[in-house]
Amino acid sequence: MGPTDRTTRPPLYTPAERARRDASRWTLVQGLLAPLQFLVFLISLGLVLRTLATGEGAVAANLSVLAKTGLLYAIMVTGSIWEKAVFGRYLFAPAFYWEDVVSMLVLALHTAYLAALTLGLMGTTGLMWLALAAYASYAVNATQFLLKLRAARLQARPYPRPVGGTAMVAR
Repeated sequence: MGPTDRTTRPPLYTPAERARRDASRWTLVQGLLAPLQFLVFLISLGLVLRTLATGEGAVAANLSVLAKTGLLYAIMVTGSIWEKAVFGRYLFAPAFYWEDVVSMLVLALHTAYLAALTLGLMGTTGLMWLALAAYASYAVNATQFLLKLRAARLQARPYPRPVGGTAMVAR
């Protein structure tokens, strides 16, 4: 491992990519959908856990997982359009490669939930556990994107100027 100073890492965005990101309407769409999806996730998580704990509220839990899955599909489609607008490819741009890889797992688990619910392949308990697996992968993916957003903000900040010959850089 090398130093973790941001001067040793390639920038997340080239100047042209940053300009395209800032000019794209899909940046705003992503900025609106992401917190909405997170809010629905939190509500749904509570409903799923309640159903697992008490056996009650399965309909509400299932509806909430469907709402979360719908928002996931929306953010994935618009995110792919955003990625194309900024990086020139719909998925797996080098800057977001690992986020996209984990997103595929998130999509697969949510889609498996939809299939299991629609086809009656699992009982309520199995569905709720599958929803929790999908939500765990979503939590990992959301963390990836938050860390990427933080990295982009740090890279956009000007470097601190040395004071008295030394620079104090917070990590």
